[in-house]
Amino acid sequence: MSVKASGTNFIPYVNLEKEVKRWEQVYNVLTEPKPDIVPTERKIIWKKNKSTLYFHPAKEKKYQIPVFLVYSLLNKSYILDIGEGSSVVGGLTDRGYDVYFLDWGSPSYEDNDISLDNYILDYLENGVKRALRHSGAKEISILGYCLGGTIAAIFTSITELPIKNLILAAVPIDFSEGIVPAKWLKGLQKGTINFDRLSEVYGVIPTEIMYGMYRGLSPVSISPWVNLVTRAHDLEYVKKWRRMDKWTKDSASFSGAAFKQLFNDFYKENKLLKGELTIGGRKVDLKNIDCPFYVFSTSRDTLVLEKQSLPVIDMVSSEDKTYEVFEGGHVSLALTGHFAIFADKWLSSRSQEI
Repeated sequence: MSVKASGTNFIPYVNLEKEVKRWEQVYNVLTEPKPDIVPTERKIIWKKNKSTLYFHPAKEKKYQIPVFLVYSLLNKSYILDIGEGSSVVGGLTDRGYDVYFLDWGSPSYEDNDISLDNYILDYLENGVKRALRHSGAKEISILGYCLGGTIAAIFTSITELPIKNLILAAVPIDFSEGIVPAKWLKGLQKGTINFDRLSEVYGVIPTEIMYGMYRGLSPVSISPWVNLVTRAHDLEYVKKWRRMDKWTKDSASFSGAAFKQLFNDFYKENKLLKGELTIGGRKVDLKNIDCPFYVFSTSRDTLVLEKQSLPVIDMVSSEDKTYEVFEGGHVSLALTGHFAIFADKWLSSRSQEI
């Protein structure tokens, strides 16, 4: 049923059925429980403390070299496997890659002393060992996203494990730049702002504070709600919107020891860029990275700016290295399927097709 122009009086065309459906969906979003997240087919192959290593088999295996995904510690990692049609994991398995995905989990108070050293050596390095053993492959490709890309770069530079390819997406390397307000950065660098006390008081930074910090550093925007109202008649869009809305408000907690390191070694001292960082007694020198190397940023990323990522391309020793910028934003990179498309385009010729 619709209403149209009549006579000389203009009456806007309105599709009443579409409008009813739109506002029913908006009402449902506001009143119904958050949706369940259905992951891509997987099985658990290793656990350590709160962390879990998942294996996602390829739909039809096309490549010998498996892929290991590393996500940020700052948010929950299911953003990379948030449901059919929006899953980085699913996009890769659809394209013929076996995928291993380390879910860091959320630390509890007893985990307050877990440092970045522990995460990189005790969790990530051991997780990659398990993936290699499980796959039977002689080499593995590492894909790191956001702060997970920073962690992946550090890990690749200090490990003796056989890393075939390294892909970093929206990765912060230069911490003197970014979305942290300039006054905060200056305060951190001069020592007038210090987050050590916050870490010591809480032990583990709770999810409420992490969410508040995330929202405080993100541009205030009503566009997600505008998009919902505009497209609420599209049931598939609403499903994706609701999954994204759930993830946005579902922050991870953060170990106090790792929190201290993040702000002191990275934001305050910028040690990774300066080549002054050590992890587990191992000096982190990104020049040690000599495998095929691919970095990409997005043009509208307001969380990790392109100038934070760009220095890494000159810091590695890889002869086969590529840097690209694509249209899009930080989170949309994961949700639109573009991450898997971009990665596959570069990775396919470097993964030993069966």
